[in-house]
Formats: sequence, C-alpha cells, structure tokens
Amino acid sequence: MKDQELRFTGSVPGNYDRLMVPLIFQPYADELAERARAFQPKRILETAAGTGVVTRALRDALPDSEIVATDLNPPMLDLAQQRIGSDKVSFRQADAQALPFEDRSFDLVVCQFGAMFFPDKVRGHSEARRVLREGGHYLLAIWDAIERNPVSNASQESLIELFPDDPPLFLLEGPFSYSDPATIERDLRAAGFARIEIDTVELRSRSPSAREAAEALCYGTPMGIEVEDREPGTLDRAFATVERKLQAMESANGVDAPMSAHIVTATR
Repeated sequence: MKDQELRFTGSVPGNYDRLMVPLIFQPYADELAERARAFQPKRILETAAGTGVVTRALRDALPDSEIVATDLNPPMLDLAQQRIGSDKVSFRQADAQALPFEDRSFDLVVCQFGAMFFPDKVRGHSEARRVLREGGHYLLAIWDAIERNPVSNASQESLIELFPDDPPLFLLEGPFSYSDPATIERDLRAAGFARIEIDTVELRSRSPSAREAAEALCYGTPMGIEVEDREPGTLDRAFATVERKLQAMESANGVDAPMSAHIVTATR
C-alpha cells in the first residue's frame, strides 16, 4: 500500500483533485453519499479519503454527522483539509490496515476506490469491521473490470502500444486489480462479515474534451510517474497517444463514456 500511496506526490494530488475527481470520482462519491444518508449514521469513518471528494459529499448529505476522514498519504489529506471547512469533519493520517481507533466506535465506514490498494485486503476489511458498532455498515466503491471502463481502458491500451516490452500497468495492477465480485465477497466473509450486498453500478465519465481527460489520467495519477520511470521525458508523448485514443469517444459535447463500479455494503 505504501508504494502506491507514495506515488501520489508532487503535482499529482492537485492534478488529481482538479482533473480526476470530476472525470470519474465525483459521480460515485455522490452515489455513496446517497446510500450513506439512508443509514443515518451519527459517526462516520472514511478510509483512503484522498483529496476529500467523498468527505465533501458525506458532509453535504449528512450535515449533522461526525466525520473522521483518514488517508495514508499526507499531501492528499492536506489538500482535503484545505478544501473542507466544517466543525463536524476532522482529518487524520491513518493506515486502513491498522486503524488507530477503538473497537465499535463508528456507525459507518466508507472507502471509495481504496480497497484495491490494500496489500492485505482481508486485514483492511477486518479493521473496518472491528471499528464498527453492531449493526453498522461498511460501504465501499470498487472498480469493475477495466474493459467496462472505456476511458481507463483506452489509456491502458495506449501505454501497452507505446511500451510493448515493459508497459506501465498502474491501472491494471492498482485501480482495476480487484474487480471480481466473488473475490470481494470471499475476502469480506474472511474478515468476519456475513451480510454482504454487491451492486454493480454504471455511471457516466464526462470531460469537456479528450485532451482534458488525457491530462487527468497522465498528470493526475501515478500512471504518469510510471511512464517517466520507463523512459524519462516521454510523458508528453504518452499524453499525446492517450489523447488520440480518447478522441474516438469525443463529440461536440466532449467525452461522455460509461464507467462501472461495484458498490458494496457489508453489515456487522
């Protein structure tokens, strides 16, 4: 987990918040917040909060709830704290696999697109269960297969074409590495959860242009760092390749493509 998290450094957190959040993260943040509202939790823990897109959505949906937003990566969390002002929201650096909180101290644990990066997923889920009160809920968003996410898939295909001998595989090995619902359910049961619901939800990925979508993926994720690792100075070439691939999805209104993720609810 730390190797992946440490790559969200430098200019990546700011670009991630400015570009990636509207492209793919905001729609699912709104979906999670709506589902969280139905539980009416008094105390919420968010793990892998990143720059706070879900934190903001939770604050707006549940203004009277206490929210503790955590992330392993300080630059991401610092940006979240700058963006969100509320006496109901606090921020704390924490590893989702070793949470610094007492047993049964939260009504809801939320994790959007973070579980894929847990080196020990059962341990991460077990920690969420440990801090939940009886009857509490663990609400996750986990990406479906990359083939059902055309914008990301086109980006990954571009890099495989550009670096056929040693392609950067951040997308496949990170965000889209945990897409099998049966595996997710198995890990949650191993963590002690018995009541598990998995809904596969298709939303839309939108960007004003193929250029902005390519900028988001190349400069707002560790994918760009991987490209530079392969051959310094090639990121701009990779960006141009990704942009050309995404132009196939572009219309007069910009890019508008489907995206798919699993929304998981596990109850203690």
